[in-house]
Amino acid sequence: MAKTRWYKDAIIYQIYPRSFCDSNGDGIGDIRGIISKLDYLKELGINCVWLSPCYKSPNDDNGYDISNYRDIMDEFGTLEDWQEMIDGMHARGIRLIMDLVVNHTSDEHEWFKQARSSKDNPYRDYYIWHKGKGKDGRKPPNNWTSRFTGSAWEYDEKTGEFYLHLFSKKQPDLNWDNPKVRQEVIDICNYWFEKGVDGFRCDVITYISKDKNFPDGKFNPAICGDEHFVIGPHYHEYIHELNEKSWSLYDSLTVGEAQGITIDNAFDAVDESREELDCVFTFEHQTQVDSFLTTVPKKFSLVKWKKIFSSWQSLPETCWNSLYIENHDYPRSLPRYGKLKYRVKVAKMLAISINFLRGTPYIYQGQEIGMTNFANLKRKDYKDIVSIKIYDTVKKFLPVFLPIVKWALNKKARDHARAPMQWNSEPNAGFTTGKPWMAVNPNYVDINVEQAMEDKNGIWHFYKQLNEFRKGNEIIRNGTYKQYYPKDRNVWMYEREYEGKKYVVIASYTDKEVQFVVPQELKGKESKLVMSNYADCVKTLSDVTLRPYEAMVYAL
Repeated sequence: MAKTRWYKDAIIYQIYPRSFCDSNGDGIGDIRGIISKLDYLKELGINCVWLSPCYKSPNDDNGYDISNYRDIMDEFGTLEDWQEMIDGMHARGIRLIMDLVVNHTSDEHEWFKQARSSKDNPYRDYYIWHKGKGKDGRKPPNNWTSRFTGSAWEYDEKTGEFYLHLFSKKQPDLNWDNPKVRQEVIDICNYWFEKGVDGFRCDVITYISKDKNFPDGKFNPAICGDEHFVIGPHYHEYIHELNEKSWSLYDSLTVGEAQGITIDNAFDAVDESREELDCVFTFEHQTQVDSFLTTVPKKFSLVKWKKIFSSWQSLPETCWNSLYIENHDYPRSLPRYGKLKYRVKVAKMLAISINFLRGTPYIYQGQEIGMTNFANLKRKDYKDIVSIKIYDTVKKFLPVFLPIVKWALNKKARDHARAPMQWNSEPNAGFTTGKPWMAVNPNYVDINVEQAMEDKNGIWHFYKQLNEFRKGNEIIRNGTYKQYYPKDRNVWMYEREYEGKKYVVIASYTDKEVQFVVPQELKGKESKLVMSNYADCVKTLSDVTLRPYEAMVYAL
């Protein structure tokens, strides 16, 4: 089947199912809850959904530890519910991409149960096993660390060897060097494609190929060893094989969560000629405020932020971008990029500055109404394995640093993004009639979908307008990119041009008033305001004093 590259005109909405909508009052979001909101997604202008994992799982890492790839988690519903959901999406012109979590499985997957039963079991080589060091063989084979703290190796008493887990010890890594494992993954993809899925978001996909010499990694407590498994020795070979035997056979989208892929090696990862992934989620712009799965927040630099986005925009048209500022692994964009005093203005400014770039935009559930972080997270509120491990480890071994950890997690714990969706001002934000699986942000009384949809000048309607504006817009889809004032610490200005038509985007990232001067080459050009986050912006491109977080787009 020829690929239409439909994703170049997509507006993708990420659903974290556990927190989206609960249909049966057990406090956990589910598939029938999603079904009840399909008309909502269509009205917002969404034409594709990325659904975070909904497969069978013991939930050590909220569904990213899968025990059966061909069935649905009991808490979420049944395969029949899932089929009704995707049929309902397709009937509304909404495609579906699923999470593909195949760097590791759950230790409760049947493959791993078999693998740890005996060294001679046929499934033993589905995972990565190694003898330990020391006289008793109980010291880890090397110094690689788990992304969730601690050693990446777990000793198995029954067989007397260690298995590798780059995440939780309940998430053993698959051995992609085994062709049987690769065929299993191909079969899993094709199983879901035949059920109607339109593509996959590939979880930590750059970790699948490891250096089997298992050398020690450079010392860094957070990421020790990653130089030996991020984009490892056979990464490109294995991704190409997966594309050849599955992805390319369908009119699909594959987007990779791509630690280690930067502008320097992006072409080799996503150019259409490579026949690998269609696009990736890069983390370069996120690390301007957060380092992946580490604790300490960083001061935001607009100059660096602009440079990163501009670099990715400079890739050839055969390389496609993923545009996002929120997902389930990071706290909310508010107030990371602007002060909550100006919440509505900041949300609209961010939407303008990101959504006029070349690439596919992603909206994370609640982003469209400007959901925010909790004001104060307590230990009892943490549900994320990372937050819990960091907090409890520091409390046990370095209690003097606990106040710092509390402060840091309150700014950047992943729990902030995983709080239940705020639908209305009724108890539990209308998410559930029961007790929610995790705390609801108390500000749901003021920030919720019902209120947002009533406010014609609010964030929700702005996103709807922007989504409709993007669809089929050739300048946004195909236009060249040019940045102005790259060293300006307060304002991001860029231009998109296609066949002589231009958009000029101006966005202020400060709560202070700043002077904006039109570049000489654009002075006097005929222009018209097409979008802004203030109702009384100047109607033509002019020198102006920009107000806090003011953003506007002009057509030239």
